[in-house]
Amino acid sequence: MDVTTCLKSLLLAIHQYRDNRTAHNAAQLQKQVEELSGMQCVRLLSSGQVLPSECVCGLVELAGDPNTSPALTGTIISLLAQLVCDDESRDVLQSSYNLTSTLASIIHCHSSTPKEPLVLQCLKVLQRLTYNGGIFHCANYIHELIDFLMSNIQSHNDDITMPCLGLMANLVRYNLSVQTHIKALSNVKVFYRTLINFLAHNSLTVVVFALSILASLTLNEDVGEKLFHSKNIHQTFQLIFNIIVNGDGTLTRKYSVDLLVDLLKNPKMADYLTRYEHFSVCVSQVLGLLHVKDPDSAAKVLELLLALCGVSGLRSLLCEVVFRPAAPRLRAASRRQGVGLDAGQKTEPGLALIQWLSSPAEGEELCCLQALQLLTELLEEALGSQVVSVCVLGFVELLIPVVLDLLQGLDPAAPDSQLRTHCIRTTHTTSLLLMLCSEDSVCRVVSRQMSSQLCLSQVELLLSCCHNNDPLTCPLTGHDSSLSQVCGEAVLKAVELMSKLRQQVKDMETSFYRILQDQRMVTPLSLALTSSHREHVQTGLRLLLEATPLPDFPSLVLGESIAANNAYRQREAELSVKRVAVQQDVPAPMGKSLSGPSPSSPSHSIHSLIEKLQNGMELQDQMKDVRVSEIMDVYEQKISSLASKEGRLQDLLEAKALALSQADRLITQYRCQRAQAEAEARKLASMLKEAEQRREELQVELGSQVLEAERAKGDIEELLQHNARLQADSQEHQSLKGSYNQLLNRFNESERLLKELQAAHISLIKQMDTLRKTQDTLRLQHDKALCELKERQEQMKSFQSELQQRNCDITGLRGELRGQEERGRAKEKEREELEETVDILRKELNKTELARKDASIRASSLELQKAQVEAKLQKKEDELNKHSSMIAMIHSLSSGKQKSDVNLSL
Repeated sequence: MDVTTCLKSLLLAIHQYRDNRTAHNAAQLQKQVEELSGMQCVRLLSSGQVLPSECVCGLVELAGDPNTSPALTGTIISLLAQLVCDDESRDVLQSSYNLTSTLASIIHCHSSTPKEPLVLQCLKVLQRLTYNGGIFHCANYIHELIDFLMSNIQSHNDDITMPCLGLMANLVRYNLSVQTHIKALSNVKVFYRTLINFLAHNSLTVVVFALSILASLTLNEDVGEKLFHSKNIHQTFQLIFNIIVNGDGTLTRKYSVDLLVDLLKNPKMADYLTRYEHFSVCVSQVLGLLHVKDPDSAAKVLELLLALCGVSGLRSLLCEVVFRPAAPRLRAASRRQGVGLDAGQKTEPGLALIQWLSSPAEGEELCCLQALQLLTELLEEALGSQVVSVCVLGFVELLIPVVLDLLQGLDPAAPDSQLRTHCIRTTHTTSLLLMLCSEDSVCRVVSRQMSSQLCLSQVELLLSCCHNNDPLTCPLTGHDSSLSQVCGEAVLKAVELMSKLRQQVKDMETSFYRILQDQRMVTPLSLALTSSHREHVQTGLRLLLEATPLPDFPSLVLGESIAANNAYRQREAELSVKRVAVQQDVPAPMGKSLSGPSPSSPSHSIHSLIEKLQNGMELQDQMKDVRVSEIMDVYEQKISSLASKEGRLQDLLEAKALALSQADRLITQYRCQRAQAEAEARKLASMLKEAEQRREELQVELGSQVLEAERAKGDIEELLQHNARLQADSQEHQSLKGSYNQLLNRFNESERLLKELQAAHISLIKQMDTLRKTQDTLRLQHDKALCELKERQEQMKSFQSELQQRNCDITGLRGELRGQEERGRAKEKEREELEETVDILRKELNKTELARKDASIRASSLELQKAQVEAKLQKKEDELNKHSSMIAMIHSLSSGKQKSDVNLSL
């Protein structure tokens, strides 16, 4: 069975049950509702057809009837819960079918049994219905609903508390009339106290609901000043960020983001957040949520980031976090807060934004648009600095191909909803490219990847869409939301981008002037020049200045189009004035048509008006001073433009209801002001006492933390001093090692290698500089070097004894040069063995690295030994000086002195 057949059967079952309320008809109606629910028709009301509207109208009427069985009511509400999941259908249900009052009446009828499944079902549907949607305080059963919510929130029943808290958070948000009504109640202080107690609840959802209600009700009052004081606001920020990152689900994350966005609208709260020391770490964790595949969560995260960009002090900090490389950001996060990140959160947040831009699927269009807006704001801030960082330029190079792909894929034959989505995305995309072209280096990057053919084809497709939806032939349902208006904005942005790049891109200038002379450019230019937005008018004027000198520019057609647009606007204004006059003169018929069981049913309104016009009696009593011909003209215009008229009449009724509610609010506020002041004074005194106790506890805790910080500072200073001593020992050891190697080379090479030794000395000096640069590495090796110092000293003693023996052999074998060469070769072999020994010692150094902690314990004893070693090293330096004199004497022997002179010098 298709949807249309099912809807017809459902409408028939509704009429049968309404005419004859038998058990059989109720069962048939319940079966039809269940079949329609099984088809998952979420966007049932988005089509605007009459059959679904009549079915939903009948179901809402039956659900609000107290005589309807609870089982049938529950089935109807289950179907309505499916429809509420779609945003467009939710708006229609709330504005046209008065579903909020119907569900409130059901809750009021069953208020004595709040745990009943039907009540919980109505609360959940109301929570979805009122999320980000305003309600009228004067609507039916709203006062009873508020009383029910407050009483059950204070009942501490977890099954009913959470949906009541969520619904209350929706009702008080951005609704001054509901806020005033709650503040005027006698038990509002007890209600505040209950909400404050909920802040310590183990469920994060309950905590964020309670905090949202408190923020909406008390943020600009004395209670809010203490609750969101500068002393504890940072803890509140940390709590909100933790809930956003580690929340129980998408619902909790949505309300947490909404709470933080509402706080940012308060200048004081925004200033507190700019001074929040962990802001960068928290934003890094929030950016990690962009890697999830849930479009709803990503949309709320992007909404939060856009709200943060709206605060001037936070935009630069957000730029640093987004465009900072991943590794330093993670090190900063672990060092400052010690909060671990998931593996999916360790990638670049900028890449996550690009991921949401690339090929947006169905349901992800909002994320794509939000990502474009966020990148426009962030890159504008980053490119506005004096020096553009390399990270930003690299990110732009990755971004531009993805952004250019978004400009493609437009199908003029697609439905209007897809065309509207593509045009809006094109407008945001070209705005981003225009902002990038404002900086010269980035503009060059854009021009290298941009082609004139891409811009030309895109503008021509948009012009065809704009020409097919001319506002003069297709009546506007809303000036800013018409498809022609959206296409015109996209065309203007694209042509402005062509104007910006016409000097940098090949053939772009030719394409630009070709587009300006196209006859289809008249529609977007006329819409822009007659727009109420200053930016659109300025863009239209800039393009008009470029197009006016062109020979084929249709100036006359443009003037006619502007005049036609102005005439159309004037006609709409006159009609709206006439509608207001008719509503003021004839209030009774309008009130009846809008206050019946189906207030938005077009057929009901038309039939009632025709019936009253035919009878003539009822209108004559209420319109004594109005001519019948004028009334007939007005009603003919009303029937011809029924959709727009019904909407405007509803808006006027809502405006009057809002004015009445505001007047009631002012009267109630004036009467309850003194009682509230006295109650608030008592509450503030108790809160002041609690705050003083909390302050004393925090002072004690602060003192302990200060002592601990001082102890840590002393430990750090001791470690720094010990490190400095170890560095000095390492430098001294390296100098001794170099001297020892130099002596060995001098002894082995003797006279013929003296010049090479000088060059080696220079190389050793360079090695000393290299060793200074690698000082951090030698710190770790220094501990082991001290342990091996004694072994080195014993080896040095053996080497010194060998040197003395070799000197004796030299005095005995002065004339035997060949023997000296052989001994030189032997010493060369010994040097190689010594190098092997040094390699072994290096391996032992690596092995003993694990014993570094034990070596630090023996550091005190090693310092005593170091003093002894320094004395011994001084003696060894004296002996080395003697060896140097002996080498000089060998040198004199090789220069041909007499044997007697050599003996005398010895």
